[in-house]
Amino acid sequence: MTPTAPSFPTQSFKDAAAALDYVRQIYDASLTHLRGSLRRFVAGEAFSGPVRACYPFVRVHTETVMRHADSRLAFGFVAGPGTYQTTLTRPDIFSNYLLEQFELLIRSHDVELEIGVSAQPIPLHFSLAADDHLEGSLDPQRRQLIRDLFDLPDLAAMDDGIANGSYEPAPGEPMPLSLFTAPRIDYSLHRLRHYTGTAPEHFQNFVLFTNYQFYIDEFVRLGRDMMARVPQPGEQDTAYVSFVEPGNVVTWRADLAAEHAGQPNGLPPPRLPQMPAYHLTLPNHGGITMVNIGVGPSNAKTITDHIAVLRPYAWLMLGHCAGLRNAQQLGDYVLAHGYVREDHVLDEELPLWVPIPPLAEIQLALQQAVADITQLEGWDLKRVMRTGTVASTDNRNWELLPHPGPERRFSQSRAIALDMESATIAANGFRFRVPYGTLLCVSDKPLHGEIKLPGMANHFYRERVDQHLRIGIRAVELLREEGLGHLHSRKLRSFAEVAFQ
Repeated sequence: MTPTAPSFPTQSFKDAAAALDYVRQIYDASLTHLRGSLRRFVAGEAFSGPVRACYPFVRVHTETVMRHADSRLAFGFVAGPGTYQTTLTRPDIFSNYLLEQFELLIRSHDVELEIGVSAQPIPLHFSLAADDHLEGSLDPQRRQLIRDLFDLPDLAAMDDGIANGSYEPAPGEPMPLSLFTAPRIDYSLHRLRHYTGTAPEHFQNFVLFTNYQFYIDEFVRLGRDMMARVPQPGEQDTAYVSFVEPGNVVTWRADLAAEHAGQPNGLPPPRLPQMPAYHLTLPNHGGITMVNIGVGPSNAKTITDHIAVLRPYAWLMLGHCAGLRNAQQLGDYVLAHGYVREDHVLDEELPLWVPIPPLAEIQLALQQAVADITQLEGWDLKRVMRTGTVASTDNRNWELLPHPGPERRFSQSRAIALDMESATIAANGFRFRVPYGTLLCVSDKPLHGEIKLPGMANHFYRERVDQHLRIGIRAVELLREEGLGHLHSRKLRSFAEVAFQ
């Protein structure tokens, strides 16, 4: 006998909180069904047919362009009359996000939301908790039966056609409400755990990327110091509440540790993952996540492909670069306002003719953060920070190419700095509608004979990393003060954008 999936009729809601609660009911019942069925299968029960449970969906139908949408917003409304739908997953992680999207849709179009069970199966792998390994006790023959009885991940259901602007609904099919389908989100959530060593629920809405471990070492030191300090009166609302390290090791702030004593905690992994992540947390994910992406555009694309499903408010690149101008000094800052894309990893998804514009909110925050931390202004600030084009290459040894080689192109582009990751992070931010920015620090000048030597490099990194990191954190604080809803720039909208930001 085969267990029967729970049944839920499609219902209409004018109240966003009630709609979200129904999504939770459907999703939780679906996971309970799949997990319970797998346990029965592992225990030896024979099923007469396949086991299936499907994702919940949200659908909206409107006959108007928009009625009450705030034209200042970059999201929260559909492009025109019609029917729009998306599948949903992990309401435990996305509850605040979904509630906001639901409320905006209802307010913008004065419509009801339809919530029901979609036809999109939940793959068995995406239904299991992080510590579920039930299938490991099966013999090879019975493990092979899983493919026949349970739905497995289907790559055709999780491509990025919507985000890339290439998706075309079939005749009669609803138009998309979100950039990502539920299976695509679940896939990335599992990849994040693998690549970063932390659970996706720890990720915060502001993300700092770096290409050097020195920055991570300093971030860890700052995070642990913050947790050891009891905030002064009046600071509690803005002080970070916990620091999370790979292995989901959580350190609570000193004045909060007692109330969280006895809660389950993680263990440091035997070795660090490929791109370890660290999280300074605030309520409602308002804190900072920092990820060491290592060197190269491939890692930069991989991690941003997956973090994008969490819909962060902004991501910033903090790292080192080669200065391309003679007037630059080691330790100078470069604020990118344009990119030469020679990283090649996004050429198929985002053609090179697509411009990657600077976003005013991010640029102003980074510039102000440099001024705040360095205590410089006017011409003194211009002396240590230059705004210009950053070139990103996928060839770490570009200096060894025949002369004149890429340096001619860099000169023609007016580039002032070169690295291997910044253009990728900015381009994927543009592609996925995540506000982006880049502040680099000049660590060598290969065109002018100043190359990195081990002793000099180590001394330089120790001198500059602390200040650079504090600038990044200060920029996040400034963006947070600006108001989170204003960060999603209208520059990132396409002609017929999805409603969910």
